[in-house]
Amino acid sequence: MMNEGSELSVTIAQIVQRLKGTHLHSQLEKQAKECLHRPEIRLESIKEDVRKFLRATGWERKLQNAVYRELHILPPSGHPEAPLEHTKEPLAYMRKAQASWEKRILKSLNSMCTELGVPLARKRPVLEQKELTSKWNEMGADEPDLSKFRPVYAPKDFLEVLINLKNPNHDHSDGLTARSHWGLIPISLSVRDVPQLREAYPELSLSCSQLGIDDHAHVPPDLFESEHIRIGKKVVDEQDSAAAQQYSRQGSPTGLRAQLWALILNITNDPEDVAHYEQLKAAVIHHDLLVDNLIYKDVKLTASNDDYYFVFEDVLYQVLLCFSRDTAVLEHFSYNSATPPKSYIQGKTGEEEFAVVYPPNGVIPFHGFSMYVAPLCFLYNEPCKLYSVFREMYVRYFFRLHSISSSPSGIVSLCLQFERLLQIHLPQLFFHLQEIMAQPLRIAFKWMVRAFSGYLSTDQLLLLWDRILGYDSLELVAVLAAAVFAFRAENLMEVTSLASAEAVLADLSTLKVMPLLQIFLFANVI
Repeated sequence: MMNEGSELSVTIAQIVQRLKGTHLHSQLEKQAKECLHRPEIRLESIKEDVRKFLRATGWERKLQNAVYRELHILPPSGHPEAPLEHTKEPLAYMRKAQASWEKRILKSLNSMCTELGVPLARKRPVLEQKELTSKWNEMGADEPDLSKFRPVYAPKDFLEVLINLKNPNHDHSDGLTARSHWGLIPISLSVRDVPQLREAYPELSLSCSQLGIDDHAHVPPDLFESEHIRIGKKVVDEQDSAAAQQYSRQGSPTGLRAQLWALILNITNDPEDVAHYEQLKAAVIHHDLLVDNLIYKDVKLTASNDDYYFVFEDVLYQVLLCFSRDTAVLEHFSYNSATPPKSYIQGKTGEEEFAVVYPPNGVIPFHGFSMYVAPLCFLYNEPCKLYSVFREMYVRYFFRLHSISSSPSGIVSLCLQFERLLQIHLPQLFFHLQEIMAQPLRIAFKWMVRAFSGYLSTDQLLLLWDRILGYDSLELVAVLAAAVFAFRAENLMEVTSLASAEAVLADLSTLKVMPLLQIFLFANVI
């Protein structure tokens, strides 16, 4: 392994390389050259004077935010000689399981294509292009016949794959005596227990004021909220991504949340971003993809039937159809354990030079995928900004919820952490549910794979997502799932079947996220 100095050098080199050629890089060069004609720039101190100019005009802060963004998505530095696949996912059996899962998904998509006689992609006739252009803002009113289309997979299918994960280096001969075998996930990964979680999330302690908490704090809620809003406005004015991220750990005020999230994610909505969105829109209008029907179907099955999100049906179509065409999303596969699926040009099956990534963004939507976008519709009215925020949320966080990896924020670790928290802190409940064949993970998995979107009320969901952004981790999704079981433990101890357990946990819309998390992690009631 590299020492700390070498690792830092490699990271700096990687960031410099990634930023070269970007619009920000060209703008910085342009500003630096133009400022040379200014009278305050002297030859003897040119380097420092140019820096002062860039600092005073806000360009240094833009560069800092861009670097901060890169630090969030760069994979951890490994050995310089290690192959790329090891950087994407260090465990061979995880890579193998992910590759096998990808083959199943692609096979399902190709089968649907063959059965229905629908091509993977086709150019729209001119008349159809004009019609789609005119109906762009009301696509929900006239969608195609979707009766024959089905989701490629649902979360429960994915859970079965995770349940069957096997570490070939692990001795399975011990039977079911060890605590780690109680749950459904049969492998071992390092996950944090409550004492470690308390250290990791000190801002959630009972002595720390939070938005989303009405009492339990040493500062009156109204006084804290007004002071928190004042600081929030200052953070937005300063345009500092790192400060915005730290700030959101205590919750984002409703009126500032959209600006704070865009700042954390370094979404600038520059003219180049608007132009990129318009190019994606043109790609949707010119070509029809088979996955478009999967997107229509998913929105119809999920968001359109949701009391909070049905009003955003048209916007969801716009964002998700553009997302499927965005080749910029492919960049995240450099640190994602997954590999973008490929198809072949008609008549050239098996010939690698005729293989193309399909869909263009490399992401095949599954049942519930549209719920990653739906909550963001409450924050952003401009389609371009909504799109940019969703894409960044996806390449930072959401992709981890439907790919097999050993990442601490990956769905496998979240499942393990959820089960361990219940096993250690609510063993009687865990054992009771197991005895009646109501494994807790079978109930909680659908919450976690969607980061609770569609299950919590929107105001509570946004408070949870504040903390995901603030701590740059999905870990609290697993903690909240365990906290929900703890909150309903008394009722769950009375149930006698999986169906009755699911009934007890069917409606989470009245739950308050922050009190649940605080009590589970920091109170002594559990």
